[in-house]
Amino acid sequence: MNAAVTPLEGLVVLDLSRVLAGPYATQMLGDLGAEVWKVERPGAGDETRAWGPPFVGELSAYFLSVNRNKRSAALDFTVRADRDAVHAAARQADIVVENFLPGTLAPFGLDAASLRRDRPELIVCSITGHGQDGPYAHLPGYDAVMQGFVGLQSVTGEPDGPPLKVGVALIDVLTGVHAASAILASLVGRLRGRGGAHLDVALSEVGVASLVNVTQSALATGRPARRHGTAHPTIVPYQTFTARDGAFVVAVGNDGQWQRLCTALEAPERATGAWAANPDRVLQREEVVGWLAARFADGTRGEWVQRLQAAQVPCGPVREVHEVVADPALESRGMLQSAPLADGGSTRILALPWRIQGERRHGALPPPRLGQDTAAFRERFRAG
Repeated sequence: MNAAVTPLEGLVVLDLSRVLAGPYATQMLGDLGAEVWKVERPGAGDETRAWGPPFVGELSAYFLSVNRNKRSAALDFTVRADRDAVHAAARQADIVVENFLPGTLAPFGLDAASLRRDRPELIVCSITGHGQDGPYAHLPGYDAVMQGFVGLQSVTGEPDGPPLKVGVALIDVLTGVHAASAILASLVGRLRGRGGAHLDVALSEVGVASLVNVTQSALATGRPARRHGTAHPTIVPYQTFTARDGAFVVAVGNDGQWQRLCTALEAPERATGAWAANPDRVLQREEVVGWLAARFADGTRGEWVQRLQAAQVPCGPVREVHEVVADPALESRGMLQSAPLADGGSTRILALPWRIQGERRHGALPPPRLGQDTAAFRERFRAG
């Protein structure tokens, strides 16, 4: 493997997190070459081990998705010998990631202040629902709750329908990406002689920030945002349309693309006049969308996608996830790969969604069985 693909090789990560946001972040670090040790509760382990079906062998698909390139040690913080083993690991680790409620780890001496008192160069990333302080710090963080709390559900769904949750735990995933980004930034700072850091990453703040233009519009106007279904609040047309045999998306991002769309629809007169500029199309949304919907209903999805793509109008079919993972393009780009399992079998996994020096990093180590590396953990860190 090209050394450029394992830039974190030699770094040790102590992963005290579970469920999604923390494990997503630590999997990214493991994919990039870090040595990741996942500490789990004896007996049950990470909650997502039981979040199924589906299961592949004894592991849930959910757990499989965010726990490759890790080793598992089953240790109980309330047991002195186990707690001492975790302390020994923290003294040798470069990074600790945890997602306990503020104050939970302090009685065990595993909170950021205690750990960094012994090792100032340590980077501790604390992931919580609402941060280490503030009026909501005591509340747990679950993605479904957060999607409602930060306003994401309020802008998701049809205009005349109820607020809807996004179909994946998006805030958790984005929090994992932000946590990994903060960790990598802190590693750069440490290389420049600035020591370690305690990183305070809150799901609620990631959620608010991830609403980007919607949040900024609320700040600018003070007015509630509306639900637009698959449409965009400030761009028209930018939504899903229905052909005779299925749905597809048209995403006209500028007036030049609008002109090409009109030409492709053999209606060049629509490219000028009242609908020429996007702000005018937004104000006349119902008329523009109604005209397009009528046109697109008279044809098949494949015909429209082919015609619009040929005209350089951004568009694409609405696909089922099982169709997406069967697309040969993912295979050809190395995004889908086969990975071994701890029981000797194998399964398909997704690799990191980007390349370094043309190479893509994936699962060198299979997602672990609960506690399979406990003895190795004690041996690895016993000199600490």
